[in-house]
Amino acid sequence: MSAKLLFYGIILSTLYFKYMLYAEAQTTDPSEVSALGAIKSNLIDPLGHLDNWNDGDPCISNWTGVICHNSTLDNEYLHVLELQLLRMNLSGTLSPELGALSRMEILDFMWNNISGSIPTEVGNITSLRLLLLNGNKLSGSLPETIGYLPNLDRIQIDQNFISGEIPRSFANLNKTKHFHMNNNSISGQIPAELAILPNLVHFLLDNNNLTGHLPPEFSRLPNLLILQLDNNNFNGTSIPASYTNMSKLLKLSLRNCSLQGPIPDFSTIPGLGYLDLSWNKLNGTIPTNRLSGNITTIDLSHNHLSGSIPLNFSGLPNLQRLLLENNSLSGSVPSTIWRNINLTGNRSLILDFQFNNLTNISDTLRPPANVTILLHGNPVCNENQLQIGQFCQLQSIPFNESSTVALSCNSCPENYEYNPSADIPCFCAIPFHVEYRLKSPGFSNFQPYYVDFEVYLTNGLVLSINQLHIDSVVREEGPRFRMQLTLFPDRITIFNTSEVLRIRSMFTGWLIPDSDIFGPYELLNFNMGYYGYGIS
Repeated sequence: MSAKLLFYGIILSTLYFKYMLYAEAQTTDPSEVSALGAIKSNLIDPLGHLDNWNDGDPCISNWTGVICHNSTLDNEYLHVLELQLLRMNLSGTLSPELGALSRMEILDFMWNNISGSIPTEVGNITSLRLLLLNGNKLSGSLPETIGYLPNLDRIQIDQNFISGEIPRSFANLNKTKHFHMNNNSISGQIPAELAILPNLVHFLLDNNNLTGHLPPEFSRLPNLLILQLDNNNFNGTSIPASYTNMSKLLKLSLRNCSLQGPIPDFSTIPGLGYLDLSWNKLNGTIPTNRLSGNITTIDLSHNHLSGSIPLNFSGLPNLQRLLLENNSLSGSVPSTIWRNINLTGNRSLILDFQFNNLTNISDTLRPPANVTILLHGNPVCNENQLQIGQFCQLQSIPFNESSTVALSCNSCPENYEYNPSADIPCFCAIPFHVEYRLKSPGFSNFQPYYVDFEVYLTNGLVLSINQLHIDSVVREEGPRFRMQLTLFPDRITIFNTSEVLRIRSMFTGWLIPDSDIFGPYELLNFNMGYYGYGIS
């Protein structure tokens, strides 16, 4: 009997020894553990989100925000896959040791208070797909080394204090689709070399200090959908005629860029949905060929345009805003623009012709109730005050758009909320909340796209439509649309944790497919509430 016990003891000891060897092999790469320690030491963490970075192994002990590869990549150690530190009230600086996380794919420090510069060592993370540093206090110039990240899909450094020029090395970013670098202090000229980027889709550099001229070579970008450069200073230059060859362009926004010269004929762009050339010094007449039937917004206001308002603005089925105020337009006030436009439901149309030289009316002005015509500051108002007085009052276009829904059911238990979208009346469940922003939408008014957005987002997240409730929508400068979203479990009262983490990874990994009309999005906050703070 003792011999058998001895035998089984040897077997168990051997298995335990093998298990310990296996467990030891599954620990995190020591160099990455050391790098995480250095990263933490450079950060100020007043709320203690990273306190567990001192406990055990990063990958085995689930350090906050540290997500690892599911298996070893080199048959020895586990490696950091993602660093997800969204909105944790962190300050301090970014450590150069970030470059030691050489297998990382997502680097996310969005919406913190981090200062200092972007370390050049970030260029060592050749596996990096998403560089997400927006919404901080970063300064200094963009490292040249970022231009040598062969797998980079998205660079988001917007809403910082980055200065200096765009490195020409960025012309090497053959896989990069999204350049989101708006609201910084980036200066100099846009490198013409970027025109060779085969996959560039969104190029957002509005609200910077760019100068020089608009590179005509950008017309060669085969997949460009959004070009947004508002509030820069391309002083005295014109819009390149070659931009009319951007066959896939959906949105062109060049507001307040000190541009002059004529407006090119953009009717050759088949899907153009949004055109903003306002607050420039453009002159000449407005092109008379009809723009794309997708167009929702045409803003040519605050320029030096002359001639008459052409008839080609009539019959554009999706038009929401035609803004021509503060020019030198003359002739008749058109009375047919709203015909053949879809104005059902909550759709509306604003026609702003204020402060021009319009002298007469082509026909009786009898627009539908949801069409707003603004004529103040035109001679026609002096001569036809009795007939058109209601259109001649000085008005401004309302900027803020918000939407909220009041709840009328009895209160739910603690941590539960009533789901207004549920097909079961007054059904209570435990949700979580997402703060979300449409960053460069293809429209000026969200309301007509409310249901379309619900379908788009729930399809992208692989959820049913009754799992989403839009708590509020607020129009912000840009225009951008900031939303408060609530996501509910489907016909049950609680999510399992894996489903919450799956949905979060869809947002944080930018795995929701892009939309032509809704454009790129920003994740502002992901509040897991009852399900716990952060990734574990």
